[in-house]
Amino acid sequence: MMEIRHLPEAPTGRRPLAPGAGIDAHRHDTHQIAYASRGVISVTTGAGTWVAPANRALWVPAGTVHEHRAHGDTDLRLVGLTENPLGLDRPAVLAVGPLLRELIIAYTGDHHGRRSDRRGGDGRTGRDGDGRSGGERHTGGRDDSSRDDSSRDGSSRDGGGRDGGERGRLLAVLLDQLRHAPEQPLHLPTASDARLAAVCAALHRDPADNSTLARLAAMAGTSDRTLARLFRAELGMTFPQWRTQLRLHHALLLLAEGTPVTAVAHRCGWASASAFIDVFRRAFGYTPGRLRPAAGPRQA
Repeated sequence: MMEIRHLPEAPTGRRPLAPGAGIDAHRHDTHQIAYASRGVISVTTGAGTWVAPANRALWVPAGTVHEHRAHGDTDLRLVGLTENPLGLDRPAVLAVGPLLRELIIAYTGDHHGRRSDRRGGDGRTGRDGDGRSGGERHTGGRDDSSRDDSSRDGSSRDGGGRDGGERGRLLAVLLDQLRHAPEQPLHLPTASDARLAAVCAALHRDPADNSTLARLAAMAGTSDRTLARLFRAELGMTFPQWRTQLRLHHALLLLAEGTPVTAVAHRCGWASASAFIDVFRRAFGYTPGRLRPAAGPRQA
């Protein structure tokens, strides 16, 4: 049985992760924001998977058993919070504007991160968000988020530190921005009905499969009407909506790995690159070419 670790406080800090690296299943007693200032990050729970590129953040409420996964070279920023500014008791993807992005980067200690980027990382693994052993456990990648205890849970109780006043002000504005951050539909729920789960698994394996609902229903031994009802009842969306979410999910991961836009469109089932670009722009507010890793020096 997989070990699920318990952390009393959700750590705050910066955690560079190599492609495919992640943080094993765990839970904490406080809330957390996970944001990738570079790359793409996903969070998986028993209820499904949420994925976020650099203009989205992931909300993980207290007590949720979850694991993180990096897609592409990822600069993960974690903010632990004792408050719940969103009032949500389930994971969610949030829109991140320029101000919220800069607040998260500043609050997670970007001055430490920029020095580490120039060094190329310190190679440490298996440490939690405040640089101590025994926290969220890596399955790979680097961790250069070493810092003092004042930033462990994102609360304002660090006023005794030399930068406590500044951090308290940053946190206050960050919380205010989170309260107004729109929730985004970037969630792939987990199916429980065996017929629906079989169809979802088949399309996960090949998102370019353009089979009709009737053909997929026949494969699962049910009717298209029943399958359509299961999509709405269990996954909260119609079959076309779910398939679009699935394809966008896979597209984000492929783009983070450096796959060319035309190849991503083909592998995810769009008829043309232009059709893919149009859907992607409407979903994320920018073109997919912006997400592909750029050559040259890395930037946070």
